[in-house]
Amino acid sequence: MKSETDKIVLDLPTSRRDLATSITVLGAGESGVGAAILAQKKEFNVFVSDIGIIIPKYKKILEEYNIDYEQQEHTFERILNSDLIIISPGIPAHVPIIEKLKEKNIEIISEIEFAARYTDAKKICITGSNGKTTTTYLIYEIFKNAGLNVGLAGNVGFSFAKQVAEKNYDYYIIELSSFQLDYMYEFRADIAILLNITPDHLDRYENKIKNYINSKFRIFQNQTVNDIIIYSVDDELIMKEMKFKNLIQSKFPFSIQKINKKGAFLKGNEINVITDNNSMQILTDELSLVGKHNIYNSMAAAITASASNIKDETIRKTLMNFKGVEHRLEKFLSIRKVQFINDSKATNVNSVWYALESIDTDIILILGGVDKGNDYSLLYDLVKEKVKTIIALGIDNSPIIKAFGDTVEIIETKTMSHAVKSAYFFAEKGDTVLLSPACASFDLFKNYIDRGEQFKEEIRKL
Repeated sequence: MKSETDKIVLDLPTSRRDLATSITVLGAGESGVGAAILAQKKEFNVFVSDIGIIIPKYKKILEEYNIDYEQQEHTFERILNSDLIIISPGIPAHVPIIEKLKEKNIEIISEIEFAARYTDAKKICITGSNGKTTTTYLIYEIFKNAGLNVGLAGNVGFSFAKQVAEKNYDYYIIELSSFQLDYMYEFRADIAILLNITPDHLDRYENKIKNYINSKFRIFQNQTVNDIIIYSVDDELIMKEMKFKNLIQSKFPFSIQKINKKGAFLKGNEINVITDNNSMQILTDELSLVGKHNIYNSMAAAITASASNIKDETIRKTLMNFKGVEHRLEKFLSIRKVQFINDSKATNVNSVWYALESIDTDIILILGGVDKGNDYSLLYDLVKEKVKTIIALGIDNSPIIKAFGDTVEIIETKTMSHAVKSAYFFAEKGDTVLLSPACASFDLFKNYIDRGEQFKEEIRKL
């Protein structure tokens, strides 16, 4: 029996779940619609409100489930009479409706927090500034290949709440963004993985890195001595913050620089994975994913699987055969010996660094979008070494020009068609055209997926 003293509680409010009868879901995307379905199944009076236009796919689902909704407005009077608010991760804290809800002290939680109240499945949760989607899919594939009854959820684009409402999985592999973690209070991960922390989304965190770090560390909240944390000891920000934490969980660090007694480490070209009852090895040359960042991702996935008593052979085979994630260093097409790589999911500077580091040819780099206060200095050396031309793609390309204008030729573009044609024009045989934007996509595209899909469509037209 776990005692209350086993818990680590960060910013945990008094729960009002037993009193709630009326729920409003803010946002009608994958997360919001899934939360609405679960709320209806649990017999709450549920209402969905979206300040934007609800796309037909989700409008159809709401109507099929007979869930009341509104779009292109927030009816404050109705929303403010709710007992509980479930907020979609894309909604910032400073918008008027959220400020009004906080004034009235109405409880606001994430879809992940809400769904966790209605499942006893083991929850394996992954966060970090970079690599979390790849690691999430890697772990999911290992568990699936082991024959386990497993679901994939969270920031990868699959609603946790909808699956809790309609499926009966024993495990969930859940990717968590900082925005989701911000509205999670009682949620507890059985295994929590923190890959890395680099400055990202600081516009949502008052431009304070400490606020962003605090958000990421919420993945460890409420864990007990029986739970597991997996983290990089090579990450300076993680290790600096660890000094201030008294974490009681079982710890499995990973590193390519240091030898660990538990967790994972690199010795020569051999990855060693050591958990409580097992140890295994795999050569870096055998990994299907290339690059230093993917060694880290593979280590985190292998520790998770080994600690979950999955056979070494299943882990090894999955790491050797994994095909990667769409829009993340996705080798798409080679045209006249020019390789096109779709890395649209690289929405911060650190992700672009990893992409440039993993490519051995000369590069035409498509960069730009909604700048989040990026510090491009991390890229200077790699750009000088590898990049022949930058294709700046965005409504405001001035941050890119300011950062790299004295280093490399820059071509300004406002459409994906112009960007791809320009990149192909400047590319020579043996070069790589890399879409790795370092920025959010919302100036010209619906999201990073739309940006990546448009990139691939324009390549097909060449």
